[in-house]
Amino acid sequence: MPTTLAVLLIINAAWAFIVWPQFFRRVRRDERARDAAGKPTRFLVVHAVLIGISLLLAVVSVVVATVFLITG
Repeated sequence: MPTTLAVLLIINAAWAFIVWPQFFRRVRRDERARDAAGKPTRFLVVHAVLIGISLLLAVVSVVVATVFLITG
């Protein structure tokens, strides 16, 4: 893996960690996030799962890039 690609993976992961948590805060405050009884709706659950997957991929990207940069 070229060093440039490893750096790109780290930048991509940083972007994910900056953007997704802020987006999730907005989703949680959205009126569609909870029903009349206060229970989470599919809107909230789906967004939470998608954001969780995105952050997991960001972690994997950082790990792979770091291993490459350390081992060469």
